[in-house]
Parts: sequence; structure tokens; C-alpha cells
Amino acid sequence: MSGPQVLNFGCRLNAYEAEVMRGLAPDATGAIIVNTCAVTAEAERQARQAIRRARREHPNARIVVTGCAAQIAPQNWLDMPEVNSVLGNQEKLDGAALKEALRPGGAAAQVNDIQMARETAAHLIDGFDGRTRAFVEVQQGCDHRCTFCIIPYGRGPNRSVPLGVLVEQVQGLVAKGFREVVLTGVDVTAYGADLPGSPSLGQMIRRLLACVPDLPRLRLSSLDVAEVDADLWRLIAEEERLMPHLHLSLQAGADLILKRMKRRHLRAQAIAFCREARALRPDITFGADLIAGFPTETEEHFADSLALVEECGLTWLHVFPYSAREGTPAARMPQLPGNIRKERAARLRAVGEQAVAGYLASRVGLRERILIEKPGLGRTEGFAEVRLDPMLAEGTIAERAITGVDGGHLLAEAA
Repeated sequence: MSGPQVLNFGCRLNAYEAEVMRGLAPDATGAIIVNTCAVTAEAERQARQAIRRARREHPNARIVVTGCAAQIAPQNWLDMPEVNSVLGNQEKLDGAALKEALRPGGAAAQVNDIQMARETAAHLIDGFDGRTRAFVEVQQGCDHRCTFCIIPYGRGPNRSVPLGVLVEQVQGLVAKGFREVVLTGVDVTAYGADLPGSPSLGQMIRRLLACVPDLPRLRLSSLDVAEVDADLWRLIAEEERLMPHLHLSLQAGADLILKRMKRRHLRAQAIAFCREARALRPDITFGADLIAGFPTETEEHFADSLALVEECGLTWLHVFPYSAREGTPAARMPQLPGNIRKERAARLRAVGEQAVAGYLASRVGLRERILIEKPGLGRTEGFAEVRLDPMLAEGTIAERAITGVDGGHLLAEAA
């Protein structure tokens, strides 16, 4: 694919926006865009490391830094001698601003107040280079203020993409041969609150699937269990094209910690959500975001998070040791030592690895519908990776019996 090289960090929304930027600046070959993440200090450290490496390997390239970390603290990135320009999260999706940043001698900084943003620009992309699954942005920003999270300051308020734009986007991707679309955003379950008529996430998905009957598979990214609407529950129960895999923003398993995080759910709600979803769709699998070592977390609180994995039947865990973000309320709370955070994260990941092993073993002997993502490798509807016949073409959906497990992969029968 032509255009600038994009070094991408963080979420699926960043992955989508990387494709938008490539499409907006197809002539900027040789330039490097670093699309940063601000979720953890480690994500920022990795971005800085990538910038220094990019400068060593491409001494004459123009390096532009954007993304959430750049939006929140642009001067920190401008101070790096390797960086030519810094671009805000809104500006990176504006063709004129992006081209100005990429132009030799272009503006050093273009970062406006993202809290003033009220709309999400419609960006129709041709697809994703080398992928059979495509991410589609349905909303931007977040109106909530979890005490640990800096992202609302990088993304601004909740703004939703109108259904007509989403239909056009997905129709274009299906025409290009994409077989699965992942709906993504910062706070996906807040979709529609700012649109005329306030359509819910479930209403939007139902209409989208009706308007694009040729899309075989639709997948959701992170959900908040406190905001699932009635239409989405019906889709979980009845819509085969909605994949039986939900990634949940849970963060912790102890009520006191959830309250100190200023989350909108409690432990019992998370367990009840998973129980109800599994009753409606017995083959459903759950992923979850979990934070280990949040300020004031005791060993008893942490034990509740460990137990939540089994009580909710979680499989695919994204575990983060707590990372203090300057400017957030949690950063002013009593902090746990870094070694305790890391140790608890390791224990939580180990429980997650056991959950994955148990889930994979449970699929042996069953038949799975597998989307071929690259030669010899595909993914089930429940999000497990499968090794299978390398002669199957990318984008094929093949039904195969699962014959075994190899490490973190399922093995499928030959045709």
C-alpha cells in the first residue's frame, strides 16, 4: 500500500485511523507517522523507542507523531529531537492538516482542544492491507470519567457516526472481499446518544445487518456491561452473523475497587451479564480488560478479580498492571509498589492462560466455521486461532472438525 509508513500503538480504533491516514496522504511515501497510545506509561515508552529507532534507520524521513499521547501532551513529543511535527487526534484525520504535517518544512504542531469536538468526520476506506477482517469506527470519545483513565482527554466527548455512513463503509468493504467487520470505538455502548432519535447500539447493528445482507460476520469490540440495550440482547440471542464473542470492559472484580475506579457496574452485574448472554447463546465466549494493582487494592480485592475469571467464564484476557496517568484522580490515590502490580498481573495472566487452555480443549471434536486470515491460519467465530490446510484461500470461510490443540492454536482436519 502506498502512502506513509504508520507505526501503530494501542487500540483497534488506532488501527482503523492508521488506514484513514494512509488514504488521506497517498503521496507521502517515505514519511513515518507514529500513532501513539496513552493508556499506560509502557505504551508511551514503546512509542518513544520506536521513534528513536525510526530516526536511526531512516535519518532523512519526516517523522510525525499523533494519537492520544500526542493530543494530551504535545510538547513532550515536540521536545524529542527526532520528531518533525505533532498532530492532534482530530487533525490527523483532516486531509489538509495531515498533508501540512507531512510536508517538508511543514507546521511543527497542530493540536486543538479536542473537548470542543462535536462531530466525527466520515472516513470511507478501501480496506486493510493484508487483512480479511476490517475495523469500522462507529463512535469516538467518551463522556465518562473513570478515575484511572486519561483517554477522554485524548479523544474528547462521545460522537457517533450516522448509520448511512456506516452502511456505505461496510458495503464498500464487503465489495472488496472482506468477510468480517469489527465495530470499534472508545465507548461503543454509548453509540447514538448524540444522534437524532438517539438510536441505540443494538438498533444500529440490526439496521446495518439488514442493509448489508452479504456481510457474513460482524464482531463487536469492547462493551460496557452496564449499557447493553434490549435490541442488542435480541441480536445476541438470534443473529447468527453477530459473532458469539464479546470483549467486556470489566477492569476489576471487587466492588470497592470498581467504585473507586468510578465504573458503572458492580461485580454482580458482570456475572449476571455473562450468565444471561450464555443462556441466550450457549457457545458465546468472553474476553475482558482487567487491571491489576489499582491503588488501595488489597490481596482480598485481587482475589475477587482472580475469581471473576471463573465466575464469568472469561477466556480472552487483556491484563494491565495499573499505570498512574498524570491528571487522573487515581494517580492521587495511595499507590501500590510496582513489583506488587507486576506480580498480580502475572498471576492474573496465568489464570487467563489456564482459561484459554480449557476453552481450546473443549472445542476438540466439534465443528467450527473458520475464517481464513492467512495461508494455514484462520479464526473461529469464538475468536480462537486455528491451524489448517494452507491451500485454503484468504477470506474463505471453511467448516472443519477440530482435531486437537497445539499451544495456543486449535488444529483442524484436512478437507
